[in-house]
Amino acid sequence: MTTKKKPASSGKEKKKASKPKAAKRADFHIGSDTIKAGTRKIIDLPISALPNRLQMNLPVHVFHGRRDGPTMFVSAAVHGDEIIGVEVIRRLAQRPALKQLKGTLLLVPVVNGYGFLNHSRYLPDRRDLNRCFPGSEKGSLASRLANVFLNQIVKVCDYGIDLHSAALHRDNLPQIRITKNDDAILELARVFNAPAILHSNLREGSLRKHAAELNVPVLLYEAGEALRFDEKAVRTGLSGILRVMQHIGMIRVDKIPKKRTDPTVFIKSTWLRAPTGGLLRLFKGLGETVEKGERIGVVSDLLGEMDIDVVSTRTGMIVGRTNLPIVNGGDALVHIARASLEESELSSAEALGDDEDSENLFYEDEII
Repeated sequence: MTTKKKPASSGKEKKKASKPKAAKRADFHIGSDTIKAGTRKIIDLPISALPNRLQMNLPVHVFHGRRDGPTMFVSAAVHGDEIIGVEVIRRLAQRPALKQLKGTLLLVPVVNGYGFLNHSRYLPDRRDLNRCFPGSEKGSLASRLANVFLNQIVKVCDYGIDLHSAALHRDNLPQIRITKNDDAILELARVFNAPAILHSNLREGSLRKHAAELNVPVLLYEAGEALRFDEKAVRTGLSGILRVMQHIGMIRVDKIPKKRTDPTVFIKSTWLRAPTGGLLRLFKGLGETVEKGERIGVVSDLLGEMDIDVVSTRTGMIVGRTNLPIVNGGDALVHIARASLEESELSSAEALGDDEDSENLFYEDEII
């Protein structure tokens, strides 16, 4: 019996070096739940019992990637009637890019479940949740909800995007609101690529203010109208979130719509008010530019015997407007924002200042 000899090695054959296995990523813990790396899970953080004994929870969709990366939250409906963000998050959760996620993504489609169910901005006690942070375990219902959201969601994140719309009967051009003197936030706002970037002061009790104190940068996206879906606003919000996630290394996406233009940074803004009560007709829409002294609308009386022109007091772009044709004297009609004229002013968030007659953006978006 003959045995076949193995051919002598030529020396050219190289042994395949075995790749060292990457260390398994740690589980993610939230509330009483554990999410393993490479999985997703919908969890409910308990808030309170309703009068009919049903439990009100804060639903969170957790995506815990296999590989390390940033942790980011995306939230909507802090004001229960601002539902644009709910649809944005629904679409985001279905994106194939999340299968290759680096890091952890927390999606909170409805923060204020009470207002959402009742088509209301507020909680049952008429409190505005976005004035109740940081909250308290033993405070009011709004305070308890704020406490859970801040401690269970915001504190564990590196970034956040909070989705809003204009208040009832108002409409906003898609825009990002940022704090001045923060170049890192300005960079993220530019990456998001909404048409407009506006300066908005931090308000006491707001989510943004207390997130900033935790060193968690939060972009505030404003678009559309309360209790309405607006397709352009939804698509702009979704694309912006994906761009930010790609920028900070969480995803690789090939199908994000390309930027057509860069966003405009607005340094000043003011509301144009109704000269008298009556029926309003506006001749300009969101995103259109207006000149100082230009006639942009008219207020008429019921019998058609009087027409009073609405004249712009500024040159700029319309970034917000009322949708109500019935107005009282002094009602906010059109929000006009003015961009810097010099490129040097656009290069730093430090350039974003308040006009002496500007009103804080939040005042006109609140219902008092």
